[in-house]
This record gives sequence, structure tokens and C-alpha cells, in this order.
Amino acid sequence: MSSAQSFSGTDPNQHKRVTARSNPGFLERLSETAGGTLVGVGLFFLSIYVLFTNEGRALQTASSLDEGLSQVVSLGPYLSLDLQNNNRLVHLSAQLHTLQPLHDPNYRVVVQAVKLKRQVEMYQWVEYRESRDYQENGETKTETTYSYNTEWKSELVNSRNFDKEIGHQNPSAMAVESVEVVAPEVRVGPFILSKGLVEQINNFKTLSLKNFNAFNLDPFLSIDDDYFYHTQYPRRPEVGDVRVRFSYAGLSGETSPLGPAQIVSIVAMQRGEQLMPFKTKSGDTLEILYLEELTAEEVFAREHQYNSMKTWGLRAAGWALMCISIQLTMRIIYTLVDWVPILRELVSVGLKIFALCVSCSLSLLTIGSTPCIQRHRSC
Repeated sequence: MSSAQSFSGTDPNQHKRVTARSNPGFLERLSETAGGTLVGVGLFFLSIYVLFTNEGRALQTASSLDEGLSQVVSLGPYLSLDLQNNNRLVHLSAQLHTLQPLHDPNYRVVVQAVKLKRQVEMYQWVEYRESRDYQENGETKTETTYSYNTEWKSELVNSRNFDKEIGHQNPSAMAVESVEVVAPEVRVGPFILSKGLVEQINNFKTLSLKNFNAFNLDPFLSIDDDYFYHTQYPRRPEVGDVRVRFSYAGLSGETSPLGPAQIVSIVAMQRGEQLMPFKTKSGDTLEILYLEELTAEEVFAREHQYNSMKTWGLRAAGWALMCISIQLTMRIIYTLVDWVPILRELVSVGLKIFALCVSCSLSLLTIGSTPCIQRHRSC
């Protein structure tokens, strides 16, 4: 059984709601714990899968990178279309180049770059909630405090989901949509970049509007702090007002006022004038781009470092998942003794230590045995 009460203070943008439910009995708690045990078993096998596949992935990636480094051909500073390198893994460093600038006609923004992003935000009501549980008259009560503030948000906030929508209503749609424009063809010297390489150009920088020519703009538009505001009063926004900011990635203009063209370092397969993904014998695909000038050795060293960081991150995630799964699985023991205060605390601490020790041991065993299993499979 549960009930609810609502309390409103003098602040129209804040109120409280209290819900009460009777404390569950022993059999009900035991039933809930049994369900948690099943979840824990599922999470345990998931953690084993994460740890095992992560080690296999790490070994395969390291082998692919070593294979790539042994085969890569550096094209040097003077790039030329040498057909002798067809279907070979090549390395090059040079400036980006696009044929035409990107533009947004609605705001008269023009940038010679690989990508141009229009980010739209709307001034909206946002609901926040804080809850606390406490015991009273043999019941568990939950007091939830709801508060409402106005903020600039890039996503649409549905006020119909608010606990109190009256006085906190948001528009149902954005007046302007966010959009990202990508140059149809991106070159480095005589080579055309593949879609996968272009996707790695994400060094977005905010477009400064300090020297922007505001003439011929819509009369309802104003400029403030690198934003276009759809209001004449940007410092006093109202709910529903919209502001727009532009950012760009991969400068490619020869004489751009924003700065020199972006230098990139690429490792990929040459096929004619196209730079494509390179499939290694180890099974991975090499299609690497860095937004700075690097030698082939430096590129592969960075990739090895990234592979190591990813491997340790997934190891930690797998171990944490296993530790949680063991605690959930053993939770039923705590439920059986939770009516004895001292014993309950001792069992709780003991179960946590047990889960920590077992998860560490099994994680290390899984990590250590994976290379042996992988070698046995390859034989």
C-alpha cells in the first residue's frame, strides 16, 4: 500500500511531494533478493565475456599495429600520385584542402572548412528533483523536492513530464534545428579522404562573431557573445527564445582569416587517388588520422598507447561488473540475517570483502588465461 501528499510553499517554482509505503515483510524481501540473485548471475557471465573479449581485442589490435608499421610507406613532404603504391599502406602529413567553402544562408555564415556545425539552444524550463527516504510509523516515506529553473538547453525539454506543468510550460518544437554540414570532397595533396577519415576530423572551434558583418540580417536577430539571438533582448531572454552558435572543424582555406589550413597525419591504403581502409592479416582495419604533423612511427606509437588505455579501461569495467554481480548474488545471505542488527553489519562487511577478493582473483585468472586460449585456437 502507498499514498502520496503534495506540499507547496511560497515559492511557485518549488514544491514537495511525500509518498508512503508499508515496509515489506520477510518473504517479500526474500523474493526481491532472489530476483537480484538472477540478475547477479547474468551480470557475472557478462563480466567474463567483457574481460575475455577485451583481451582478445587488445592482442589483435597490437598485432595489427605491428604489422602495419612493418609495411607502411612514408610518402615524404612532396606528395605525388605514385601508382606503385596502389593497395599499399601509406603515411603522409599535409594540409587539408576543400574545393568550396561551407555556408549557412540563413545567417550568412561562410567558412572554408571540412565541417560546419550549427548548434541551436532554446530558453526553457528545467525540472530538478531531490529525494530522501525516512522511516515513520512503521512506513518508509519518500520526500521529493521539485524545483524549476529556466536555462538554455540544446535538446527539447518536454514539460508534459513535469510533476507540475502549470506555470512551467515549454514550446513543443524548436524554431530552428541544429545541423552539421560536411564538405563533399576533402583532399590532402592529390589524395581524396575516405568517409571514415573525414569522420575523425572533429577539432571543432567556436566561430567568433566579433568582426561579423551584421548588415542585412533579419531585424529580429541580434548578436551577443558569439551567438545569434532570435530576440532583441539577449540579456533578458524569455521561455521560447532561441540562440544559435556556429563551430567549424578542419580549416582548409589557403588564405582564411581564421588561420592556416589544418595539418593532418594519415595512415591508410592508397588506391589510385583515394585513401581507403587497410585490412591487416591480423583482422583489424587501419584507417588513422591525427590532427597534427607526426611521423609514421609516432602515429603507431600513439595507437599503441590508445590501445593500452582502452584495454585497462575495459579491464576495470569488467572487474567492477563482476564485483557488483557477486554482491547481488550473495545478497540473499544478508536478507536472511538482516533482522539481527550486529550480525547484519558483520555479514554486510564480510560479503563486500568476499566479493572484492573473488572478483579480483577471477578477473586476473580470466585476463591471464585469455592469451593461452587464443594461441590454442590459432594452432
